[in-house]
Amino acid sequence: MSMATTTAPSVNPKFPETHKLIGSDKVEGTNVYRSNGDKIGSIERVMLDKFSGRVAYAVMSFGGFLGLGHDHYPIPWQRLTYNERLGGYEVNITDSELKGAPRYQTDKDWDWGDEQGRKVYDYYGVPPYWAM
Repeated sequence: MSMATTTAPSVNPKFPETHKLIGSDKVEGTNVYRSNGDKIGSIERVMLDKFSGRVAYAVMSFGGFLGLGHDHYPIPWQRLTYNERLGGYEVNITDSELKGAPRYQTDKDWDWGDEQGRKVYDYYGVPPYWAM
C-alpha cells in the first residue's frame, strides 16, 4: 500500500503591489517628509489592531545617529499621505509640534493602551481609528 504524497503549492513571499495596496515590508523604512520635501524621519513600524485589522499608527523614527539615540513617534495613520513625487509619506507637522509630540525612546516601554492612544490621537487632532 503506497501513500500518495501531496505537496503544498509554493508560496512566493514577494507580494505584488497594486495601485492601491502595498506590502507592510515596503512601508517600513519608507521616508517621511513635510509637504515642502524636507525629510523628517522614516517609518519604523506599522501598528495594526489585531482584531479589526485597521492600521492604528505608523511609528516614525526621528533623530539619532546610525539608529542610536533616536525617538519613536506613533503617528495616526490618517495623518499620513503617500506622495508619489517624494516616494514616501507626507505629514504636515512643524518642528514645535514634533518636539511636543508623544514619543518614546528605544530603551523605554510604551503603553499601547486606549488611554495613551487617545492622547496621541487628541494631540494630532484626528478621531481614533477605533471610533471610525
